[in-house]
Amino acid sequence: MRPDTPLEIQWLAYALAVNGAMDPAAAQKLYDSPGNSGDLTEFAEAVLSKLCENIDPADEPMMIDQVQQLVDYAFAQSETGMIPDWSTIAIPEAAPAQVPAAAAVEEEIPAPAKPAAKGSGINAEEPLYFEVPDFDLSNINGYEDLPSLSDTAYLTEEQAAERMIFLLSCLRHLGCSDLHISAGSPPFVRRQRQIERLDSYVLTDDDARKLTLSLLAPERRAFFEKNQDMSMALILGKDRFRLCMMEQKDGYAGTYRLVPNEISALEDLGFLPEDAVYIRRLLDYTNGLVLVTGPLGSGKTTTLAAMTNIVNEKRQDHIISVEDPIEILQPSKNCSVSQREVGRHTISYRSALKAALREDPDVIVIGEMHDLETIENAITASETGHLVIGTLHTSDAPNTMNRILDVFPPSQQPQIRAMTAGSLRGVICQKLIPDGFGGIVMVYEIMINTMPVANIINEGKIFRLKSTMVTASKQGMCTFDQCILAKYSRNMITREAALAEMTDPVIISQLNSIWAQREAANQ
Repeated sequence: MRPDTPLEIQWLAYALAVNGAMDPAAAQKLYDSPGNSGDLTEFAEAVLSKLCENIDPADEPMMIDQVQQLVDYAFAQSETGMIPDWSTIAIPEAAPAQVPAAAAVEEEIPAPAKPAAKGSGINAEEPLYFEVPDFDLSNINGYEDLPSLSDTAYLTEEQAAERMIFLLSCLRHLGCSDLHISAGSPPFVRRQRQIERLDSYVLTDDDARKLTLSLLAPERRAFFEKNQDMSMALILGKDRFRLCMMEQKDGYAGTYRLVPNEISALEDLGFLPEDAVYIRRLLDYTNGLVLVTGPLGSGKTTTLAAMTNIVNEKRQDHIISVEDPIEILQPSKNCSVSQREVGRHTISYRSALKAALREDPDVIVIGEMHDLETIENAITASETGHLVIGTLHTSDAPNTMNRILDVFPPSQQPQIRAMTAGSLRGVICQKLIPDGFGGIVMVYEIMINTMPVANIINEGKIFRLKSTMVTASKQGMCTFDQCILAKYSRNMITREAALAEMTDPVIISQLNSIWAQREAANQ
């Protein structure tokens, strides 16, 4: 490549040539194409698009992973200031000899995967999509009616896949949210947030390996066995699941999250009607940042889907959604919806968000804001005429603000505080707790960015947010304790379950007063 080409681009082209993926002339032509800004991420996406032109869609995740490794290598090499030795690239497929940098490429960078045959598995149109018969589940009333996994060792690969498909269909019928298959442990599920065993049989490593790999095509298996972690969407007929696989000390393990088949309304998810009104108002803004937060398993994905659906129905805009993986499908209604999956349609959240700003969006939905660049780009996008809706793994509204601000270096924090105070529209933080009746109930707190809230954020006095929220119910705010009190007053949670979660003595006193009045009325 030309000497004036940025060093990190040269190293990426060099790594591509060493691995036989693209010769230097083709890389230079791609770099010189109209509209290229010279950014490494943008060039990598152009390379990825070129490499994926003639391969099966099923192989794209593996190609994305390989290109990402090349990008990481190129960036690291450019940091050293060294220039690639292009004289060693006589033939693209040939590995350079006796050159330290080239040797590092050989050892550390695997070649991009070659195209593989399309699909495998039982009636699979693609590796993660299976046609499923219409099972009669009328006789499945409990775990004792489920097929046992104790005979897994005697099942063929095809039979193991059929067993998993039927089991997942049954568990959805029984109202479970997750299935866990793990070596060294009995199979268990999560229902109403409680862990429940399917039976007492302890799965062996071979059992777990056969069950977790049974639904994967060979190229997917190779990807998992190389990376030891994998997350993707699994489609069984009309049902969708999020499949996460890993290796642990006893062997293989897989978690199957059952994704809702339909998009629910906010009220159906557990938001009280008077609070849902304020959440919908947040979605009327044409710009700004709206955050949905909470711990893992708190229902953020379904809330995010419900909010996206509200925008999709009431506005006429372009929505770009970035998820890992795509769980709940959003068909275009009044809006044009573009859903992108990390690992399949884009390299990362940060690259997708950066690219989205050039794709004329009105609303950007970010499945997870977990690093500095993604958060910074989200705040910038919210300031430049876009409504950005994202999620964070934080426990309450003040912690959400601390998380956003603390991810930046101290020198940038005054600027980020000012930007956040100006662009933030609101924060919805939620969690699931036992309702005391044998089920679970969603509780939440809502923070609206009023002038007092903006001043607190700008001054960095986050500790004052909670007290401001307590006294701002007329502006649509509420704390967890206030939400629990409201649900207790409507008999949606028992007194014991409510008290187990409350911390505010004033709210606890109000709850006890309601309880005393009820007790007196019943006597």
